[in-house]
Amino acid sequence: MLNYMDDMLKQVADFKVVPVVVIENVEDALPLAQALVNGGLPVAEVTFRTAAAADAIKVMSEKCPELCVGAGTIVTVEQCKKAVECGAKFIVSPGYVEEVTQYCIDNQIPIFPGVCTPTELINVVNKGLPVAKFFPAAQYGGLKTINALGSVFPQMKFMPTGGVSESNVLEYLASPKIIAAGGSWMVKGDLIKAGKFDEIEAMTKSVVELVKNA
Repeated sequence: MLNYMDDMLKQVADFKVVPVVVIENVEDALPLAQALVNGGLPVAEVTFRTAAAADAIKVMSEKCPELCVGAGTIVTVEQCKKAVECGAKFIVSPGYVEEVTQYCIDNQIPIFPGVCTPTELINVVNKGLPVAKFFPAAQYGGLKTINALGSVFPQMKFMPTGGVSESNVLEYLASPKIIAAGGSWMVKGDLIKAGKFDEIEAMTKSVVELVKNA
């Protein structure tokens, strides 16, 4: 295992749930970060799906340093570089991207490459990475597929994202193959756009309470 990943893996395992965030307006970044921290879940995967993503990561990392903020939906090295420059502490890809994965390894940046097939997982295993994102989890068989893949690659753990919700997160977390789960139900886009950060904080507290014994 790559030793520089150790601290991040411990944090992710402690969090159990990683909020997956889509931010349309930079102004929402700080109150969202504070809502997650106040809710007891100081971590966020900010997806590079919007023009505001990089600046949002910068604001979060600089003004809310207690938040462990990473960048998601990273598919190019250029995006990866930008995210890290802005303060991203980890990188998540929706699929396996050789160039991005190797760049992160070469520069000792924690990365969770996306997989949903044995071939993609073989690539991750051959890089010596200990954890892969499994996406989209619901559409590719969820826990059954993870357990099937895990039986062939016993050294690997997974972070399922896509279709993970309050109703099934405990089922995922009960598996020894799961290090944490990615979800967006506590940080839905409509809540962010409406500025309902108190509601986000309350839902985050509920998530923490739900999974604390998982």
